Amino acid sequence: MLLVNFSTARHERRIGVQDNDSLVDLTALAAHAGVTIPQNLLEVVSTGDIDVLQRLLDSGEAADFTLPVADVTLHAPFRPGKIIGVGLNYTEHVAESARTLDTDKELPQRPVLFSKPGTAVVGPEEPIQHNADLTQQLDWECELAVIIGKTAKNVAAQDAYDYVFGYSIVNDISARDQRRGGQWFFSKGQDSYAPFGPAVRTRDSVTDPHDLDLSLRVNGEVKQKSNTSYMLFRIPELIADITSGMTLEPGDVIATGSPAGVGASFTPQQFLFPGDVVECTVESIGTLRNPVIDARQEGR
Repeated sequence: MLLVNFSTARHERRIGVQDNDSLVDLTALAAHAGVTIPQNLLEVVSTGDIDVLQRLLDSGEAADFTLPVADVTLHAPFRPGKIIGVGLNYTEHVAESARTLDTDKELPQRPVLFSKPGTAVVGPEEPIQHNADLTQQLDWECELAVIIGKTAKNVAAQDAYDYVFGYSIVNDISARDQRRGGQWFFSKGQDSYAPFGPAVRTRDSVTDPHDLDLSLRVNGEVKQKSNTSYMLFRIPELIADITSGMTLEPGDVIATGSPAGVGASFTPQQFLFPGDVVECTVESIGTLRNPVIDARQEGR
């Protein structure tokens, strides 16, 4: 099931299930059927009850509540309580980061973790803010996002998938020149630095999250192209490591790391500037597209 948070010209945020270029308005279908469903996607994630949604889809009336995706506005699925980023989680990215970003050239022995605040989240088509007073090195990173569905503490790796609701996309936007004393929070946590969406693919409909193609384009040109099979630390290991010292809650998001091909790795280096458009694609989830704007102009 591919869940979306959307609105129309007539209606505020609603829950939908997308199928290619169309979606079923589950909020409207449930009201018509007299069925109570969660009010938003975060509630869906928190309850984990997708059976009621599936029954609505199977009711025979879904076709009457189908809309073209082109006629709606997609939003970020929800605002996560925590976004936990994983650094240096693809071998080739470790090498390019050591070469261009002065990180350790040795493969990490444990996951490299950092955080992004919920205020960094923007949805599909919402702007990434480029503030030239703060950065001239605004970079991209296309990442598979893991969405936590149950409270998780001290989870064993073999049980980790029991705590996963589904998957989405995060573009881990990074101001490379705002790393401070080796710390990444301001570099990666500014407003708009966590584009998230455009949909949530439920865990039951993903055969293997470590066999998904992912890619990123800037102005239509491919910059990143890889597969999640190349992760250094896989999802069960990440969940086990994080929950050894931190409680994960429903709606928390783990951004599982970037493959090679970030802007800092090119010669000469390539970064994002106002007018650019960046698109992240992950197989079976969709494409997360965001324009880059001048944050100083936006604030006037």
